[in-house]
Amino acid sequence: MTRTTGPGAGPEAGTAPAEASPAPRRGRPRDTARDRALLEATLAVLAESGYGGLTTAAVAARAGVSTATLYRRWSSKADLVVAAAATVTEGPCEPPGTGSLEGDLRVVLRDKAAVMTGESGRLMRALVGEAACNSVLAGALTVAFLGPVYRRVAEVVRCAVERGEIPPVENPDLLGEIVVGPVMSRFLLTPDPPERVDAVAARAEADRFLPFVLRAVGGVQRG
Repeated sequence: MTRTTGPGAGPEAGTAPAEASPAPRRGRPRDTARDRALLEATLAVLAESGYGGLTTAAVAARAGVSTATLYRRWSSKADLVVAAAATVTEGPCEPPGTGSLEGDLRVVLRDKAAVMTGESGRLMRALVGEAACNSVLAGALTVAFLGPVYRRVAEVVRCAVERGEIPPVENPDLLGEIVVGPVMSRFLLTPDPPERVDAVAARAEADRFLPFVLRAVGGVQRG
């Protein structure tokens, strides 16, 4: 059967073909290398000058970009610092898996001491004073530095309870503060900058807290 192609053959007859919609224009893709340079510059300026001495102009100059480039990414100094803090991580939150509460807590304490004498410790020292009156920065510090280690401590104690080493602990939400709080205070509040403490001295300092931490969670030191 021959298809009719004349006028009135169908709804498309006598109509102009629809024009295709133009593809949406995309802006320039974000330069992740420039983002990384700005965040690294922020950490460097914080370590040198603290939060009060940090300016967006100093960060932009350190990164080799304009302040306009910086403000296209972060609208304020606080936003920039929060983003920089998020790049500094504590590492894995898994329990050490040594097979004993004493061994696991020793690893946790030593790891925290190592963190506090490195880049994370310098950043915390730069921000801790400002965080007391700045809820945004306080939240950033909690997410970047406290949350991971607190969860790790809770898991270490949970495993010890399952092994029968200790009875269930009351107020488990306070465990992180009890276990790593003293180590953090030791390195945050000492007169000398923590970066002057070498790895061996940091481990030894962490080990001094182990007997007290063990007793606090109901454990007994074996050695």
